[in-house]
Amino acid sequence: MTFPLPVLSLGARNVCELLFIFGLITYLICVSLPNDYHKSKVFVPKVEPQTNFNHVVFGLLGSEKALHDRKHYIESWWRPNVTRGVLYLDKAPTGDLMPWSDTLLPFRVSDDLTKLLQETKARCPKNIRMVHGIMEVVRDMRDTNIRWVVMGDGDTIFFVENIIDVLGGFDYRKYYYLGGQSEYIMANYRYSFNQGFGGAGFILSYPLAKALASDMENCLRRYALFFASDTTTMSCIADIGVNLSPHKGFHQIDLRGDLSGFLSSHPKSPLLSLHHLDTVKPIFPVLDRHQSIRHLMEAATADQSRILQQTICYHKQSNWSLSISWGYSAHIYEEIMPRSYLQKPRETFKPWSPRTSRPLYMFNTRLPSNDSCHDPHVFFFEKVDKVSMGILTTYSRANPRGLPPCSLTSQYKPDLISHITVLSPPIKRKEMDRCECCDVVVMGGTDTSVEVKLRECGLNEVIA
Repeated sequence: MTFPLPVLSLGARNVCELLFIFGLITYLICVSLPNDYHKSKVFVPKVEPQTNFNHVVFGLLGSEKALHDRKHYIESWWRPNVTRGVLYLDKAPTGDLMPWSDTLLPFRVSDDLTKLLQETKARCPKNIRMVHGIMEVVRDMRDTNIRWVVMGDGDTIFFVENIIDVLGGFDYRKYYYLGGQSEYIMANYRYSFNQGFGGAGFILSYPLAKALASDMENCLRRYALFFASDTTTMSCIADIGVNLSPHKGFHQIDLRGDLSGFLSSHPKSPLLSLHHLDTVKPIFPVLDRHQSIRHLMEAATADQSRILQQTICYHKQSNWSLSISWGYSAHIYEEIMPRSYLQKPRETFKPWSPRTSRPLYMFNTRLPSNDSCHDPHVFFFEKVDKVSMGILTTYSRANPRGLPPCSLTSQYKPDLISHITVLSPPIKRKEMDRCECCDVVVMGGTDTSVEVKLRECGLNEVIA
């Protein structure tokens, strides 16, 4: 069966012709417009800037009495007119703290919490003040650009460039609670394995900080009998439904004595903070505590991304292993030793509290040795120079090792080495999935010297 085609009336044909002519005119007008007109009409999604210094605020809690000595710690990392934050003191500063120095972040006196303390019969008033400080930072630093709130103590040393780089990998619009555990296993057991220890510093995404601040006084009432501010903070955050995201770059330093073994085998994570440096020996043997921190910051200023990062190298001709803790120390072992062994910190330090049974720490360690083949020649960071090929760090011998050589037949004499130079690339490292590789040159004879050049590893390079 066939169907007859519809026959348009004269009026319908006129309408179709008019529509065709209108469409043709519209098309000609569009194609004749300049390209810029079309581009202006194309929807371009807004690209947000990478996390930078303007997006991060620091909230420090300290006492006026302690600040007279601890202000040097703050001055070592704070960058006037670059970093943002507030230092909350228990009372107004006096004496040599006034007039207030531009090298310190602005201060405020913490809120008077007398009424809340009386109502709650708080077990530790200092604890309440420390936790309440989070709410004060959110209130006092209200800004639509803020993405992250970093909390710490007056003696916390932050590595702000590394913090910015690490935070750039997180979505600031979500709830995040970043921090580190104590190095001392019993401290985590007594308080919590799931809390960020406040001396090392912890970081809250701004949405989480605002949520925490909005319920702060109710939470402080719920946990008024808690003794530790870190545990209170963790509990308040847990009530919102958020848990700690641990990061190995935060360091509470719940250790005693000689910290060099710990700092010479830093985890493969950007260094974010150091705390409790008043409780250990100066980290450089010939300098005092304040000089030591300034000295470490000289290297950090040249390249924060590599500071303390451990690179293990081998010089097969001499049968040596080298361990470089960038910007801090360099070790030479007179034997080829597995990387997995050298990555364990030498136990030059002691636990926070006396304890006879192990485990003591939250990481594996290796004991110092009197074996000439296993005990290293130790060199400490001396200076840093920017050269045409990159950054040159120099490490000088601390003290004579006081042991005979591992091999009496080797043509290389490590006891004659006074300095080690390390050349690193001029660009910072952002990816920490793999350590760097290196090339080692040892010049023998009476003027023995060691030169190390750091580089990215080959795709399938075996570096054992």
